[in-house]
Amino acid sequence: MNKKSLEDIEVQGKRVLARVDFNVPQSDAGAITDDTRIVAALPTITHLISHGAKTILVSHLGRPMGVTPKYTLKPVAERLSKLLGKEVTLLPDCVGDEVEAAIANMQPGDVLLLENVRFYPEEEANDPDFAEKLASLADLYVNDAFGTAHRAHASTEGVTHHLPAVGGYLMRKELDYLGSALTDPKRPFVAILGGAKVKDKIAVIQQLITQVDTLIIGGGMAYTFLKAQGLEIGKSLLDAKNLDFCREILANAGDKLLLPDDVIITNANPFEVGEEACETRVASVNDIPADWEGADIGPNTIAKFSAAIKGAGTVVWNGPMGIFEFSKFAEGTRSLALALAESGAITIIGGGDSAAAVVQMGYGDKMTHISTGGGASLEFLEGKPLPGVVALQDKN
Repeated sequence: MNKKSLEDIEVQGKRVLARVDFNVPQSDAGAITDDTRIVAALPTITHLISHGAKTILVSHLGRPMGVTPKYTLKPVAERLSKLLGKEVTLLPDCVGDEVEAAIANMQPGDVLLLENVRFYPEEEANDPDFAEKLASLADLYVNDAFGTAHRAHASTEGVTHHLPAVGGYLMRKELDYLGSALTDPKRPFVAILGGAKVKDKIAVIQQLITQVDTLIIGGGMAYTFLKAQGLEIGKSLLDAKNLDFCREILANAGDKLLLPDDVIITNANPFEVGEEACETRVASVNDIPADWEGADIGPNTIAKFSAAIKGAGTVVWNGPMGIFEFSKFAEGTRSLALALAESGAITIIGGGDSAAAVVQMGYGDKMTHISTGGGASLEFLEGKPLPGVVALQDKN
């Protein structure tokens, strides 16, 4: 990462505004169901504490419309306090007199958490006045929220116009792993793309097809490629507007591109009728009935994809192979996670559903790196500059 980080600044006694990504999943009752993002921020927070900073944490949670009690960061403050073994006080706001008074009373090593910054629409609008108010709370700025780095918001980009800005440990880790995968991968370099629609991955396909040794495409998006080959895909997901794009990739990718040979098909949508009501069977991609739909990759495809992974030096994976939320359609995703875990390759999981699946299936600790940013990691793999990263000070 050619950006300044924590080691490049002196934080002793300084007020440090640290942007973290505490946008964690919660139950209907408000209990945190996965604290991965909180845990991922701990190295940066503990560094600030141990080096005598007055740490002011800022984050969003959900998509509130103004002040929305459902999206308070109170559960986050409680969980973070337990993880740190130290009280983290949640302030009732993120700007204003009460916030300023609390910060004025901070001692070195103290940690405060500002209330949800998205309670203000000015946050996502990157309003200059709001950004200046946030920046006025601190002497230095640390961005450790890779998951929001692809958005130019007040707390990710606007504040950097007023404060010296560096990256945290998680930000550096994300950029180092994803960056090395693109610029200097251990080869063979294999990329796996899944998920629902081709349109969501056009740019990343265009970027990766020129860099990888093998590009594996599964999940719902694979059926548009199969349709582009003239195959019957039944009621499977189809991104009809991007058939020409798929034909272009098929024409130019050569043997780099791997698509399913067989799939698990079903006669009903499990989200609509429930998993138990779905009949399933294995079908060749040349033999999908018109009234059935593909929901996972089949055993022959699992073997083919796994063989490509076995010989890889670097693997980047973004997007599940099927409707992994249901056990009948999770075997493809599970099998590829196992193949990655056993491969000996540098394995990078690009956030989102693929990250959730790998963790849920028990292979999280077997991966080299699991990104905390679904959208951010995807845009990084597309080669797009991330505003929250661009805004940080260069080392040189």
